[in-house]
Amino acid sequence: MCRAGQSLTMAKPHCFGFADQTYVRQTEVRKVALELKHLRYVIAAAEHQSFRRAGNVIGVHQSAISRRIRNLEDELGASLFNRHSGGVELTYAGRNFLEHARRAVEQIERAAKLADSFGRGSVGTIRLGIFSSLSSGFIADLLRAYERRHADVRLEFIEGAPSEHIAAIRQYKLDIAFLTGAIAAPYCDSEHLWTERVYVVLPETNELADRAKIAWDDLHDRHFIVSQSDPGPEIHDYLVRHLAGLGHHPSVEYCSVGRDNLMQLVSFGKGLALTSEATTGTIFPGITYKPLIGEMLPFCAVWSPKNDNPALRRLLSLARVMARRNGLRSGAANATPTKGTDPVAGASSMPSSALSRSRDPSP
Repeated sequence: MCRAGQSLTMAKPHCFGFADQTYVRQTEVRKVALELKHLRYVIAAAEHQSFRRAGNVIGVHQSAISRRIRNLEDELGASLFNRHSGGVELTYAGRNFLEHARRAVEQIERAAKLADSFGRGSVGTIRLGIFSSLSSGFIADLLRAYERRHADVRLEFIEGAPSEHIAAIRQYKLDIAFLTGAIAAPYCDSEHLWTERVYVVLPETNELADRAKIAWDDLHDRHFIVSQSDPGPEIHDYLVRHLAGLGHHPSVEYCSVGRDNLMQLVSFGKGLALTSEATTGTIFPGITYKPLIGEMLPFCAVWSPKNDNPALRRLLSLARVMARRNGLRSGAANATPTKGTDPVAGASSMPSSALSRSRDPSP
């Protein structure tokens, strides 16, 4: 007996016995095995109002379409079409089914196209870590060329210190980073792609501004300013090492400003600065850039070998092609320079231990 007020759901097992179990089975949601071709058959038959005409369009025999749709109707437990001598027409259930079937086929086709595009690297996103200027040079040319070829790939730029970029690459928060020096980061691949000259930044009124190039001997009694933020500390060490090697006590001052304001301080005559070649594409009033004789910076790409982003692989492929055109070999990163030599042949520069920690000397 059921007690008054007891819900039907709770009472079923006790009040209805076997009959209740049959009731529950009959009211369960029916699971129907659908194939994409079933949906295409229904859509074609509805559009052409004939199994025969639908078969001709799809390239399937009329009997196959008729049989497949009949099996589908049996699975659904509802007729989708009324058959007559002139063809077929949708039932009320068929019209509702058709609306959802079209939407499902469109979504599946869209998903397939997107998967194919992502697989070919023609769409997607690349997250790039940068530590140098994008105003000119190899990296600017590379990104412009890549965007011309792959306009549907979104490039996201993240600025940060090299250690931050390498950590982000290992965590798959970045796809690739472009850094200075000979990078040997565990669990990462790296490749030397290009080199840039080091430039001295000085006021236009400075007596050295008329020279085509500047040597270290010209800088022994000069005052330099660097930013407290990266890569200021590395530039400080770079200056101290070279100037002290000439037997002079270097004068280097830290400033709590960013790159743009540091350039303004140079124009005010507060001191000289160092920067990389790519940054010279940005013009600041009152300053000029002069190359420092014999000083070159190697730049490399760093990425995770486990990163399967197809768009990244296309970017790396293009970077290697451009590097070869510029005279740098493809493959593994160039050999770490020996102590006291620059990675560019014939140029004296930092020891290899310093190179592995070097940064872009852009202020």
